Order: sequence, then structure tokens, then C-alpha cells
Amino acid sequence: MTSSATEISGRGVWKVFGRTPERIIEQVTPEQTRGQIFSETGHLVGVRDVSFDVQKGETFVVMGLSGSGKSTLVRCISRLIDPTRGQILVEGQDVVTMDAKQLLELRRHKISMVFQNFGLFPHRRVIENVAYGLEVQGLDKKRRLDRAAQMLELVGLTGWERHYPKQLSGGMQQRVGLARALAVDPDILLFDEPFSALDPLIRRDMQDELLNLRAKMNKTIIFITHDFAEALRLGDHIAIMKDGEFMQLGTGADLVVNPANDYVRAFTKDAPRAKVLTAARIMRPYANEPLAGLPTVRLDTKIEDLLALVADRDTPLPVLDAEQRCVGCVDRAGVLRALVEQ
Repeated sequence: MTSSATEISGRGVWKVFGRTPERIIEQVTPEQTRGQIFSETGHLVGVRDVSFDVQKGETFVVMGLSGSGKSTLVRCISRLIDPTRGQILVEGQDVVTMDAKQLLELRRHKISMVFQNFGLFPHRRVIENVAYGLEVQGLDKKRRLDRAAQMLELVGLTGWERHYPKQLSGGMQQRVGLARALAVDPDILLFDEPFSALDPLIRRDMQDELLNLRAKMNKTIIFITHDFAEALRLGDHIAIMKDGEFMQLGTGADLVVNPANDYVRAFTKDAPRAKVLTAARIMRPYANEPLAGLPTVRLDTKIEDLLALVADRDTPLPVLDAEQRCVGCVDRAGVLRALVEQ
């Protein structure tokens, strides 16, 4: 994450499907489950009183099982679905109150969305697919094709410009979808389970691609997934949804170390702790130990990287903050304890 400025906020967001959704919201009690509401009223609660903040340059992951409401939420953010109640603020502007012209501008210039099913035009060549958003914006042909070629190079598809989508593998098609989303240079990218249909090796390659692109382009990303390992790998913050509600929202380490309930605990119990927890999470106070001359570690150093440093040392290692001040220390016992604690 590269900035503390809030780019997207949700405040009390609801989406209820049915004939009289506003009336249902007024009648719902905290104790009622989604199933009870549906059986008693015939209305389905897709999103239930959700609030969140996404910082500029951050990847915010929303995860949950099928039917949890995660895809409904991301569609509310772009107004592909109208929320029933609540605010969705993009750089302080409420998307819910935008008129058709303002929404069009938002989707053309501010937000791009990448879906699981690619959504490529089969009758258009790869470069024409990538340039489509720029065509909608009214950019002249040369400029949009030049920009599309740049994006194809960025995602590693130079040389495939003249092919049709059916001639590409699933992973390559997803790269085309990503290039198309990036071509209009949006500030915000919305991903709705974009990699779930890909085989594991290609899926990991696409995750790497996304991490590299985020580092280069500083985009704000909301990423929907049902895979906790993917959420941990990509997310600065993660929200776990069930029945339209956030069960817990925090960093990957927050969720792994302090799951809010049994539902969250079930997702996190097999999480690779060494890849999630950092020195900041496991360090103990600095107690005037003789630390001079020892290797130092950063607050964000992962346990998997600490293992080699502490394996053969009986002495603690100093942990330094961004200003190179010693703010604590880690030792072999602390690292091992963090790996086995549940």
C-alpha cells in the first residue's frame, strides 16, 4: 500500500432483492438470519449493512463462499446493481446518487472491471479487444491501437495482437481482459473472481502478474475471491463475507492470529503462517540486549524469511522501523512459537 488517502468507502450498504426491499430493511432485526428473512418475507438479502474503507494504492480483498454476497457487493460499487440503501463513495463522490451521465464517465475513466468469464469479443482481434474501451472514449484509431499494444506488452502478449480470442489459452485470454481494463488507465480496478476458472499454475502466474502491475502502476484494487490463500497473497486488507455480512475485516495476519468467530477460524486454520505473520506481529520489547553488530530485520519481514536468520542464533535480532529505529527484537523461540500457535 502506497498512500493513506481513502479512495473508496462504503457506509451502511444494503442490497435486498424483492418487491419491497426498503420495507424489509426497516423490519429486519439483528437476530434474523438471511434464511429466516427469505422464508418469512420472500426477499433475499444480498448485502447486509456493510461498511469499509479502501486506501489509494491498496488491494482490498473480499472473500467468501458462493452466495456470500461478495459479487453483489462489487457490482454495487460500480452501480451495475443499484444498492437498496447506503453510500458508496469514490473519492468523496457518492456513486449511489450519480445520474446516468456521471455513471458513464465513472465507468469510462475512473473504474474498470475484470470478470471471471473474460467477456472478450470473439469476432475482434486481440488488439481490438484491448482497444475497445478507448474506442468508446472516442480516441482516434492510431492512438488507441498504440496504447493497446503497450498494454499487451505489459502483460506479456506482444506478438499476439492479430490473433482472435479462440486462438488463445484461458490464461492468455485473461491477460487480454486485464490489458483491456488497464488500457483506459483507470484509478480503480474491480476484479470479480478473475482467476477462478484457471488451472493452478496459470492462476499463480496471473497473481504474480497482478502483483507486478500493482507495483508498477499504483492502482487501487478490489478483488473478489473464494480462495483464502489467494486472498492472503494479494490483499493488504481482507473482508470475509457470509450471508451478505462482513464476518471480519483486517489484515491477513489479523485474521490468522485473531479470528473473530468459528466461521473465520475455519478459513484460517490451514493458512501458511510463515508467509503471513511478520516481525511486527511476533516481536517482543527491546530490553537493552546487546544487539550491536547483529543483522537487522524490518517490521514487515515475514517469518519464512526470519527462519534462516534465527535458526543458528541464541541471541535476539533487532527489528527496525522505517526510520531505522530499534522498536523491538525477535528470537528463535518467538519465531517457533508463532509457527505452532493456533
